[in-house]
Amino acid sequence: MQIQQILKEALESHGYWVLLIGTILEGEVILIMAGFLAFQKYLNLAAVIMTAFAGSFLGDQLYFYLGRKQGRILLQRFHFIAKRLREALKLIEKYGSFVAFISRFTYGFRIVLPIILGITRLPPRTFFLINLGSALSWATIFALAGYIFGKSASLLLDDISKYEHYLLLTLAGIMATLWLTHFYHAWNLKRPVRIRLARMRAFRHNRSSV
Repeated sequence: MQIQQILKEALESHGYWVLLIGTILEGEVILIMAGFLAFQKYLNLAAVIMTAFAGSFLGDQLYFYLGRKQGRILLQRFHFIAKRLREALKLIEKYGSFVAFISRFTYGFRIVLPIILGITRLPPRTFFLINLGSALSWATIFALAGYIFGKSASLLLDDISKYEHYLLLTLAGIMATLWLTHFYHAWNLKRPVRIRLARMRAFRHNRSSV
């Protein structure tokens, strides 16, 4: 059974609990799908937005305080957090506390940035207030994206329920395309670094072979 079908059935069966847990983690795919199901009347759109807001807000608060209490230990034990630290600090240096707002919109930093912000001197009250606005914006935008997708499809198709499977595949394809575009862009940005590293390795190899 395909992933999107599993998510659809989980949302239809357990609805808002699945959405809440999903948005505490990453959540874009499941939230867009919930928005689509809200258009199909399986879920309520306002409840979808508020559930996603709660999960997203609570999740980032958890990650922030995890960074505040256990930040150094996490950096030592989890390589992926330490690896992202330098990039995250550059974002913080460039955008300041506004990074707390855009963190959930930044793919690859969704969980890491709140943890790193917790390690910094950002006041908890400041993060709390920014996180409120960010979580609500994020929940509204992605839930409406799924809802509007369903609305647009209904203008082209007579009976949208007959094509749910294909529409879910289309949604999954759109999300996959966005992710691949992001990875390709990030890969291109790091190309000069890879070239320099390759030259350094070649230089060291030539010196050692002399």
